[in-house]
Amino acid sequence: MAKKSKRVARKEYTVVDVKQLKAHSKAKTPVTKIAKAMKRTEGSLRQKARALGIGLGHQR
Repeated sequence: MAKKSKRVARKEYTVVDVKQLKAHSKAKTPVTKIAKAMKRTEGSLRQKARALGIGLGHQR
């Protein structure tokens, strides 16, 4: 029997989320801590940071 895949509930990034992400980037907060604080995955945060052109974690 095939496994049923879970539906991914995507959460849009708000203006406040983007400001928070930029602030964490400037403060050089570790990605794991940002992920817990913003309740998002590390991958999601890294993708958004890359799209915004800001560095996170080892990408500095």
